[in-house]
Amino acid sequence: MSFEDEQGAAARTIDSFWPSALLSMAFVAWLGFQTWQLIGERSQLQMARATQDQPLEQAQKLRVSLDTLATSTQSLAAQGSVSARTVVEELAKRGVTINANGAASAPLK
Repeated sequence: MSFEDEQGAAARTIDSFWPSALLSMAFVAWLGFQTWQLIGERSQLQMARATQDQPLEQAQKLRVSLDTLATSTQSLAAQGSVSARTVVEELAKRGVTINANGAASAPLK
């Protein structure tokens, strides 16, 4: 191997270092940016979920009270109340069924 060949090989090694270093830095920067974006989106999703917790709890309380009211109405209808029987029949016409047990289903989380 001649001296010129050694210089050419060294020059090629040095020449390929800078593009690969630049490419590596760009890749690391891109990964950092993506991580930063995902962390921001995660915090926004957590905040959105936190704002939905209170209305969800209120809806569950309302459902329990409506189930209790429907069960009470059905028991009154079974005892012979004409008005309660009318209400139960109208609900049945509209496709609303009343669970006689009155157990509200547990919400899914």
